[in-house]
Amino acid sequence: MAGTIFDTSIYINSLRKADTSIFNQKRIVSEKSENEPLYLSAVVLEELYVGAGSGRMKKLLSRFEREFEKINRLLVPNQTDWTICGQVLSMIGKKHGFEQVKHARMTNDCLIAMTTARFGLTVITHNAKDFKIINEFRPFKWTEIKS
Repeated sequence: MAGTIFDTSIYINSLRKADTSIFNQKRIVSEKSENEPLYLSAVVLEELYVGAGSGRMKKLLSRFEREFEKINRLLVPNQTDWTICGQVLSMIGKKHGFEQVKHARMTNDCLIAMTTARFGLTVITHNAKDFKIINEFRPFKWTEIKS
């Protein structure tokens, strides 16, 4: 399956620029494809809800969620994703120190990576640090773009 998932950092970067147009995007033009489908990770959605302060933003996210659900492109981690994520985080802890994996961000990024790997999708991020470490133990497709 070809397609892309934006990491939370992509959405946050757009919001910091006061640009909500990214929430209308359902396809992406990439080097691989002219019209590649965009998927939404439920983990990314959760992270966006955590940061949603205003009622307006919460409504936007609710609509965003429904739209991806309708087109069957909302990806939710399954039991295997959680299991592999735990195994990967354990290996990261042994190699890089368990302080590295104590942050919820690392767990969330690992879940995004495992779900993405299961479907053969590509993660696009502005913040490659965690994804680079996770990729050492469970390869998946990801690309960092500079903001």
